[in-house]
Amino acid sequence: MPWNPDQYLSFGGERLRPALDLMARVALDRPAAIVDLGCGAGNVTRLLQQRWPDAAITGVDNSPQMLEQAAREAPRIVWQNADLAGWNSPRTVDLVFSNAALHWLDDHTRLFPHLLRQLNRGGVLAVQMPNNFAAPSHTCAFDAAASGPWRDRLIPLLRRSPVLLPAAYYDLLAPLARRLDIWQTEYLHVLTGANPVADWTRGSLLVPLLEALDDEERTAFEADYRSRILAAYPPRPDGRTLFAFRRLFIVAHS
Repeated sequence: MPWNPDQYLSFGGERLRPALDLMARVALDRPAAIVDLGCGAGNVTRLLQQRWPDAAITGVDNSPQMLEQAAREAPRIVWQNADLAGWNSPRTVDLVFSNAALHWLDDHTRLFPHLLRQLNRGGVLAVQMPNNFAAPSHTCAFDAAASGPWRDRLIPLLRRSPVLLPAAYYDLLAPLARRLDIWQTEYLHVLTGANPVADWTRGSLLVPLLEALDDEERTAFEADYRSRILAAYPPRPDGRTLFAFRRLFIVAHS
C-alpha cells in the first residue's frame, strides 16, 4: 500500500492550514532558491511558487506516486526523488521549507543543524511537524498494532515519540541561528463523515502499518483501529466530529 495522493489530500483544506500559518511567518522578500522538503503531491510547493514567483523552486520527496501527481500539476517546478534523511542541497538556498514531513525521519539532533547549514546567510529554515502522538488518533494505532497476530511486524514500525520537546529544538538551533521562533498550535478540526478521524490517519499515520500486512490482516487491523477511533472520537449531536491536532512550528534564520 504505497502513499496515495488522493487519500492524503481528501482532507486537503485542513492539512493545508498549518502550511499557510508557517508560510506567513517566513519574512523573506525575494528568495532566489527555495526547497520544499517532503513536498508530497506539491500542494504547498505550488503555494510557495505563487508567493515567490521569481524563485527557483525544487520539491523533494521519496514517493514516486506523490511526485508524479506533483509534476502533472506544476511542470515548471523541479521535482526531485530523494531520501529526505540524506538530502544535501548542491548549493546553498534561501529557504528550506518542510510541512508535515520531518517527523518521519530519525536523528533530529543531526538533521536540524544539517538543514540550517544548507542556507545562505539570511536564509530561513521553516518546519512544521505533527505533534499529536499522545492523542487517541495515534495511541489507538499503537494499541491495535500491539494486540493482534501482526504485533511482531508492526511494533518496530511504530513512531511513538518522533518529535522532540520544543526546548530540545531550541538547544539544537539557538547556537547556530541568528533568530529562532518556536511555537505549538492545536487545531480543532470539524470533520464530517461516518468515521472521519480514521479516514484522516489512513492517508498518513497508517500507511506504513497497512503496507506491512497482507490483505486479510490489513482488513482485520483496520477494522480494529476504526472501532477504537470511533469510540475515542464519537460524533457530536449535530453529526460532526471534533478532531484536536497539535503541531510544532520552527522558524530559524541563518
